[in-house]
Amino acid sequence: MTDKETAPTETDETAEKGERIAKVMARAGLCSRRDAERWIVEGRVRVNGKVIETPATFITDPTTVVVDGKPLEEPVEAQLWRYHKPPGLVTSHKDDQGRDTVFDQLPREIGRVVSVGRLDLNSEGLLLLTNDGGLARELELPSNDWVRTYRVRVFGFVDDAKLALLKEGITYEGVKYGSINARIEKKTGRNAWLIVSLSEGKNREIRRVMDFLELQVNRLIRTSYGPFRLDNLQRGDVQHIPRRQMIDQLGGKLDGAGTAIKTSKTGWAKAKPKPNAKPKPKSRAPRTDKAHPGKAKPTARKPRK
Repeated sequence: MTDKETAPTETDETAEKGERIAKVMARAGLCSRRDAERWIVEGRVRVNGKVIETPATFITDPTTVVVDGKPLEEPVEAQLWRYHKPPGLVTSHKDDQGRDTVFDQLPREIGRVVSVGRLDLNSEGLLLLTNDGGLARELELPSNDWVRTYRVRVFGFVDDAKLALLKEGITYEGVKYGSINARIEKKTGRNAWLIVSLSEGKNREIRRVMDFLELQVNRLIRTSYGPFRLDNLQRGDVQHIPRRQMIDQLGGKLDGAGTAIKTSKTGWAKAKPKPNAKPKPKSRAPRTDKAHPGKAKPTARKPRK
């Protein structure tokens, strides 16, 4: 007899009543959905005292979930930070090779966060962080078509005609890359700074397509991710994005992630996109009598018939 139970699948009736357990774990700020799925497979998660084996498990009561022997915490209010990642840090909570990670360098007061996407070891620039794993997953989806912009320093022979090859997309070493916009910012001899924009974001995509163009990347800085920009944020600095700005910029993406947003001192609600409200008419100031400044001019009335 085993303490493992057969978890319900999407076709079960429970799918209509609850949420996927990985989504609930991510919303509690415990980890990303991807990590939650891995922890479940490793047997670290129990529901009603029984170990579950598959992420395709739906629950209606988060208080029945225990991870590594600890009850799942209440959902946290979603928050977002801008972080200027320096080169030389791994975008991972743990590294098998013992290298320093992004999360080792963050201030303790921001608590546990996950990254929205990744920047590789030698890349630097804007990295979004959030305490809501569901939101992180939502912002990573290719369907968002969010443009990521980079400043890229390359060595080699480069001109506009060469960069134009990327506009229609390329296939390199069996991998297909979508449309990429690239232009020369400045050039000195065989060294050049490029501005590169893409929305796909495959692993090491910029380095791979530059290799296709026979260009060597020696510096790569992400300057924007969707509506969020690096601006003057210094290396290693982290800055909280105000709640109102986050809601304005993300709108329905918060709702799609099932993200908790505090709407009052006592209640929680999922953020929803704003309706197309009509602008309020501007109120007109009362007309003044030129003969008596400061006095409102009487309104003329039509004579009675």
